Amino acid sequence: MAERIRTTATGLDTPRESRKRWLPRLRPNPDRFGSATENFARFMGTPQFLFYMTVFVALWLAWNSWAPGGLRFDSAAIGFTLLTLMLSLQASYAAPLLLLAQNRQDDRDRVSLRQDRQRAERNLSDTEYLTREIAELRIAIREVATRDYVRSELRSVLEEILETAEDKDTALHKKSRRKGGDQTASLPKLQPNRSDRL
Repeated sequence: MAERIRTTATGLDTPRESRKRWLPRLRPNPDRFGSATENFARFMGTPQFLFYMTVFVALWLAWNSWAPGGLRFDSAAIGFTLLTLMLSLQASYAAPLLLLAQNRQDDRDRVSLRQDRQRAERNLSDTEYLTREIAELRIAIREVATRDYVRSELRSVLEEILETAEDKDTALHKKSRRKGGDQTASLPKLQPNRSDRL
């Protein structure tokens, strides 16, 4: 008896049989359909569409007002019911098409915002990297001798050399004076302000 219950009972783990359709399922390409609706929505927002719609309504009203009675298809006596129906049908299709185009535009805006955010993050990381590199270069430059520093050091060394040379010259002059006056005339005279010329 337990076997009979298992075979006849269907649980949640058994899939249902699919029903046969009388008509095939309509599966349009969403990208092609979306681009067509966007093109139509863009056209509806142009002055040309308003001009063509105005001409269409004016011709409709003129034909059904002044054409011979047998050729009229919409009666002015009942308030142009067919024209009202046509305009209502056009509006009922236009609203969903505009919403579909707006949804696609929102999706594109969302993707572009995501790309802009990623680009901004990359720019920020690049800027931070460059800032760190510049800081490291500034620290490294502090340890390098600059041209002005080298000049000042050379001047101080030259002044020390000149001072020692002058000291030696004065010492030689003193020795030469002690030895005699004839030998001092043959020694060259040094200019005391050589450091100013450099």
